[in-house]
Amino acid sequence: MNRVLIVEDVTETRRWLVEIIREAFPDCRIDEAANMRAGIAAAAGADYDLALIDLGLPDGSGLEVLRSLRLVRPETICVVTTVIGDDAHIVAALAAGAQGYLLKEQPPETLCRQLKQAAQGIPALSPSIARRIMEHFRFTGPAAPEDELTAREREVLALIGRGMRNVEVAQALDLAESTVASYIKAIYRKLGISSRAEAAWHAARLGLGAHRSET
Repeated sequence: MNRVLIVEDVTETRRWLVEIIREAFPDCRIDEAANMRAGIAAAAGADYDLALIDLGLPDGSGLEVLRSLRLVRPETICVVTTVIGDDAHIVAALAAGAQGYLLKEQPPETLCRQLKQAAQGIPALSPSIARRIMEHFRFTGPAAPEDELTAREREVLALIGRGMRNVEVAQALDLAESTVASYIKAIYRKLGISSRAEAAWHAARLGLGAHRSET
């Protein structure tokens, strides 16, 4: 790792993450951003090997920084570092392109080890997050094969997976809102799901990227 970006608004936590990065990658350069705008600006101005991104920032969501990095620096390994571990946030981060999801409650040595693994291409996941992902797919079953969804259904799935409401999907695809609702019903039936959180999960699993801001 040559250059790392840390996006974190709490000064003490940011310093703590700097120490962990120094331990994991002693010779790397570390840039810091304390809010969403600074994070997006940093993403546009430098090439990063790794980015640690907090979700709850004072001026917006860390997902916007993540999406920006995935768009302009797709080679950057993006890892969410947060205290939030619910399904909705995990799904949103994965759908936005996160390659890791680490909870800050873990010991520094554990985070250090996981970040070293991330540099080797191993997804950086806190044990509790990995368990939630496994439980999700154990109960919902595997996603349907791509050929079971029509091209239009895949378009709709991609958009609702990015957090768009039915009316926004209808506008984006030039469809009636009732038609969008019918497509969503068909998608849910084919994938065996019943919520938008699950839809976002499957959209990410099928490789339907997300670059739109949250609504």
